[in-house]
Amino acid sequence: MKIISNKKTFLRLLVPCVVTTFMVLPYTLALSPNIAKFFTPVVLVAQVIQATLIFSLAIFLGLKLAGKVGFEMPVIDGSKPVSWLKSILKVSVGGGILAGVLIIVLSLLFSGLSTTFLEAEMRVATWKGLLASFYGGFAEEVVFRLFLMSLLVWITTKFIKTKEGRPTNVGTWIAIIVSTIIFGLGHLGITGSLTAITPLVVIRAVLLNGVSIIFALLYWNKGLEAAMMAHFSADIVIHVITPLVARGFL
Repeated sequence: MKIISNKKTFLRLLVPCVVTTFMVLPYTLALSPNIAKFFTPVVLVAQVIQATLIFSLAIFLGLKLAGKVGFEMPVIDGSKPVSWLKSILKVSVGGGILAGVLIIVLSLLFSGLSTTFLEAEMRVATWKGLLASFYGGFAEEVVFRLFLMSLLVWITTKFIKTKEGRPTNVGTWIAIIVSTIIFGLGHLGITGSLTAITPLVVIRAVLLNGVSIIFALLYWNKGLEAAMMAHFSADIVIHVITPLVARGFL
């Protein structure tokens, strides 16, 4: 089944993307209080317009490209009922928890940097970390999986494809790896507000966020909803549970 780019599907993706962009602001401002003074009403209005335009383009192209390469979002596009989510709940949430735990474990390889980031997370109110998790689970998946990964898979079909003209496993894996690296580099913005960007910081960002390959695999095999639930679950582990536990010991 291919994704049909219709108005309902488009709006079901666009509205939550814009809403979660504002939901992540308390978390972002808590981590980077120095930029709070720039958030005037004019800036907020500009951000609404910018977010709407960026997400609109990403969703429009993502839907078209995902349909061409065979990626699905059966509940969001209305082809399956909401109850279908129960069939992917365990693998999605389980994959997300696994991703969150792996990120915490891998962060131990960079003890000094990770301590700095953990201390920053501990200063952020739990509710702010919870709100930020919705942004990761929805908006980031739309940009990095629905749009970017679909785009890269589509590009690979221009070079390698099956006899039926479909993406190959090799092409899909290339797209997964490249999009995962870009996803990791995309987190350097918030990281730069906490520490200087050095080669070690870049390596850490790519390695830790490389765990998001789990979300990519779920998108490929189960659909966008599975990737969203997994990403949200991982962010709960990272931004909510871990700081809460750390506060109890430090």
